Amino acid sequence: MRWVAPALVGVIVLLLWQALVKVFDVPFYLVPSPLRVMRTLVQDAPLLLSSLLVTLRITALALLLAVGLGVAIAFVFVQSRVLETSLFPYVVVLQVTPIVAIAPLIIIWVKDPLAALVICATIVAIFPIISNTTLGLRSVDPGLADLFRLYGARRWHTLVRLRIPSALPYFFAGLRVSGGLALIGAVVAEFVAGTGGTASGLAYQILQAGLQLNIPRLFAALLLITLAGVAIFVLVSLAAHLALRRWHESELAHES
Repeated sequence: MRWVAPALVGVIVLLLWQALVKVFDVPFYLVPSPLRVMRTLVQDAPLLLSSLLVTLRITALALLLAVGLGVAIAFVFVQSRVLETSLFPYVVVLQVTPIVAIAPLIIIWVKDPLAALVICATIVAIFPIISNTTLGLRSVDPGLADLFRLYGARRWHTLVRLRIPSALPYFFAGLRVSGGLALIGAVVAEFVAGTGGTASGLAYQILQAGLQLNIPRLFAALLLITLAGVAIFVLVSLAAHLALRRWHESELAHES
């Protein structure tokens, strides 16, 4: 039922969409039918798939950078309450600042277009990693923490054997959010940068399709972005399941 029910709802929505477009004779340049979108996706597959690879490359690099920096910052925050209190507000400021407002500056300052787009997407994706990992590293069972201190465990051993395992569920929860945010950040940065040619991502194809009133291609590009976001979420969920299934309650419940 976890797979059949959502698929059934999707099929019903697509059939209803197709029927409404046919009944009301809606022009394809306003709202194309699902069949026309799929035909366009097949016809323009080489162009759209090459653009998808560009967007996914930016997303992957941004997500890797967000994970590396976010986890490192969380480790620093856990080591010192003073540092966390002093720096965390600036992390929040970075999160709530619209990327559309600062992306033009980053694109001007950074000469390499790919690096600029990756930085923009990283800024969007990094906050859930920092906040969730920091919370997880601090959410340690007090009894276990006392036991480690009783046996004279060093800070490194406590971090590796207690804090990191306790933080893994929180980390993967943040990673699920950051995966989608990295994709959103990549698309928004592409919109702002407006890069074309062989380095164009799906956002550029959407802009071009809108200017040319090629609405079926626009919908096809949106469909690819949506499928990419779902794929990222599924992959992160699978990684979380594999990492936690043998010991954490959240995955043990699924196993049973």
